Amino acid sequence: MRTPSTDRPLEIPFREEDGELWVDGVRLSEIAARHGTPVYVTAEGRVRDNARRFRRAFEAVWPRFEPLFAVKSNSNPAILSIVRSEGFGADCASPGEVALARSAGIPRESIVATVPYPSSRDLDLLARERVGLTLDDPTLLPRVLDRYRPDRLAFRLNPEFRRGGAEKLALGGRESKFGARLSAVPAAWRSAREGGVPNLGLHAMVGSNLLSVAPFRRGAAFLGRAAGTVERRAGSPADFLDLGGGFGVPYRPQESPLALEAAASAIADALRSSGVGRNPRDSAPSLVAEPGRYIVADSTVLLAEVTHVKPGPGGLRFVGLDAGMQTLLRPALYGAYHAVHEVAGARSAGRRRHTVFCGPVCEPKDVLGPPRVAPPFASGDLVAIGNAGAYGYVMSSEYCGRPRPAEVLVRGSDATVIRRAETVEELGRGTERGAELPAR
Repeated sequence: MRTPSTDRPLEIPFREEDGELWVDGVRLSEIAARHGTPVYVTAEGRVRDNARRFRRAFEAVWPRFEPLFAVKSNSNPAILSIVRSEGFGADCASPGEVALARSAGIPRESIVATVPYPSSRDLDLLARERVGLTLDDPTLLPRVLDRYRPDRLAFRLNPEFRRGGAEKLALGGRESKFGARLSAVPAAWRSAREGGVPNLGLHAMVGSNLLSVAPFRRGAAFLGRAAGTVERRAGSPADFLDLGGGFGVPYRPQESPLALEAAASAIADALRSSGVGRNPRDSAPSLVAEPGRYIVADSTVLLAEVTHVKPGPGGLRFVGLDAGMQTLLRPALYGAYHAVHEVAGARSAGRRRHTVFCGPVCEPKDVLGPPRVAPPFASGDLVAIGNAGAYGYVMSSEYCGRPRPAEVLVRGSDATVIRRAETVEELGRGTERGAELPAR
C-alpha cells in the first residue's frame, strides 16, 4: 500500500491486508459503502486497551487513583459507556456533559464538573445533579454553597508557568483564563470546610497533548508544594489532588509517544518529594487524572471520499474531500496535523507529489494542514484520517449547510452505528417556521 511518506502508521487494530485498510475484522471500504462518507469509525478494543494501560500505570505508583474521562474529548454515549465499564468516572465541562455522563450510566459520585466562568443557570443545573465541582476561582464558592454542598470540591490553580504541548495550548501563565493564584485559596478552603464540604482538593493542569515527562513532573511538584502551603495556612490537608489532563499522543511523523509509565512514576516521585504521601503513617490523598485524548484519539479514523483533484502551481496538487473543517475542526483551529492514509490502493497512475488535502467549506483554512508528499488520487477514492477520536465529532458543526456525519463502533467483525448521520432536512431544526416576517 502506498501511504504518504510523511505520515505516521495507523495503530493496531487498524491494519493493512490484501491492499486495503481493516479495523478488527471489518474492511473500512465496507463501512464507507454501507454508511456513506464522511463517517467516524472507532475500534472499541483500542479504547479499552488505552483505558487499561492508563489505569495500570498510575495504580502501580500511587495507593489510591481515580481516573476521570474528559467528556469534552468525545461525548458519544456509547464511548462513555465503554470508559465507565473500564472504571473511569467523568470530567465534565458543562451541565450538558454531566447529563450525557449520567445517561451513559456514570454514577453521580464519579462525576466532577469543571465549568469555567459558570452562569447562575449552570450552577443551578449542577446543584440539581449534586455532582462534584472544580472551581476556577475561589470567589465562586459562596454562589455554590448558596445552592448546595458538593460531596467533593477542588480549587483550580494557575501553575503560573507556560507549557503548551504539541499544539502550544498553554494553560498556565498570567494571560491564561484558567485557575487562581495560590494565595486566594486558603481562606476559601476554610470556608468550604466550615460549610460542610467533606472532601477538598487542588487541581492544576500545565498543558495539552504533552509528549514528554518533564512537564508532568513539574506540574506535580507545583501541586505538591501547593498542598503543603494550603495545609499550613488553612489547617487541614487535601483529600485529593487532581493533575488534570494533557496526556498526549503523537500526531506528526517525527513525534514519539508519551512514556506513560515514566510520567506516572515522575508524578508520584515529585509529589512525595514535596512531602505528599511521603510519611507512611499519614494517609496519602487520592490522585486524580482527567485523560481524554490519550484514551480515544488513536481509536478512531475519519473516512472521507475524494471528491475532486485539481492541479496547482509547481506540481502542487489539491485533493478535495467530503470531510472538511465542519467535520474535523482541529486543523483549521489549531493548525493540527492529522495523517492521511489510503483505504485501498489509489486507482490513478502517477508519481507522488506535494498534496494539499482540502474540505468542501468555503474558507481558506479548510485544509488538513500544510502540503505533504502523497500518491495520486482520483475522484471516488477513500482516505482514512488518523487520530480522529478526540475533539473530532464533538467539535463538528453544520457550517456551510453540511450535515454532521455518522459514527460507527467496531467490535470484532461487527460494525454498529452509534450516531446516525444528520440529513439536509434536519438543518435548521428548532428554528421557528411560518412566523410572519416584517415587511421591508
